[in-house]
Amino acid sequence: MQAFLKGPSSISTKPLAAKERGAAGAAGSSGEGKRLKPIPWVEKYRPKNVDEVAFQDEVVAVLKKSLEGADLPNLLFYGPPGTGKTSTILAAARELYGPELFRQRVLELNASDERGIQVIREKVKAFAQLTASGSRSDGKICPPFKIVILDEADSMTSAAQAALRRTMEKESKTTRFCLICNYISRIIEPLTSRCSKFRFKPLSDKIQQQRLLDVSEKEHVKISSEAVSYLVKVSEGDLRKAITFLQSATRLIGGKEITEKIVTEIAGVIPKETTDELLSVCRSGSFEKLEALAKNLINEGYAVAQLVSQLHDTIVESEDYSDKQKSVIVEKLAEVDKCLADGADEYLQMMSLCALVMQQLTQNT
Repeated sequence: MQAFLKGPSSISTKPLAAKERGAAGAAGSSGEGKRLKPIPWVEKYRPKNVDEVAFQDEVVAVLKKSLEGADLPNLLFYGPPGTGKTSTILAAARELYGPELFRQRVLELNASDERGIQVIREKVKAFAQLTASGSRSDGKICPPFKIVILDEADSMTSAAQAALRRTMEKESKTTRFCLICNYISRIIEPLTSRCSKFRFKPLSDKIQQQRLLDVSEKEHVKISSEAVSYLVKVSEGDLRKAITFLQSATRLIGGKEITEKIVTEIAGVIPKETTDELLSVCRSGSFEKLEALAKNLINEGYAVAQLVSQLHDTIVESEDYSDKQKSVIVEKLAEVDKCLADGADEYLQMMSLCALVMQQLTQNT
């Protein structure tokens, strides 16, 4: 009898003890993980609410009205990368639903997810048909609709976009859609006509500088004013790129002041002296020197696409070339850029470009 009584107790206590140890271990490890877990600065300083979104006044004004209780239309955000499109709608959704209901009420599908016609017909349609009800735990008004966010919508197939338009129309009582893309021309007309369109402008230099200085101050990073200006210049209105470069530069130098030279190294920008040397070699007319310099540039690891971009700016802004020379060189730059995008050999394209520049600069001398 005693053996019978002991049996179950010994069996039941051992797994419990193991479970408890496992749970305690998991809790400990997750606690340690949370303390040690580094977050990329781009995510760390992503806007938490609509007021924190920089420079996009029209969109912020519309979303604020909808947060006050007015209805939200279907939205289409388009513009260059790193201007706050995804951050804006996520911040608005968090304010609308609060942290508890956010996961239930928001379906976010990115370009990395499968978004073919089948997913639109099944997953999106099933989510859109669910009725949204209930209230928030903090007592604030909760809107009677859900939000479907389709990020990188311009990479969706035309068939998937066509399947989506009927769902948008049919489920308008329970669901709002927010399409996000870089190129609005790739979204079919029936979808654009069903949405309120908002263009996100590239961020102004002043706004970017202010944000970068704020991040630097919070992260205790020393950075010169020249380096901040140069960060803004190389990121071309993309705040995400600028913050990523800032974090990379901080990790590279480890506590010292970030200078313009460090930013140049991190961003992969070709130094101005190198591009000036390339143009002076083209003026000299020596093909052997040009070949040696081109090989050196490739061996240094510089991207020819970056060289094309910088040469374009240098040649267009310079007064040393005639309009005819500029037009011929810029046309060649466009051809080379297209060939590089199609996967052509970098060295051959660079030699082709430089040979034409040399021809243009030496034919009048």
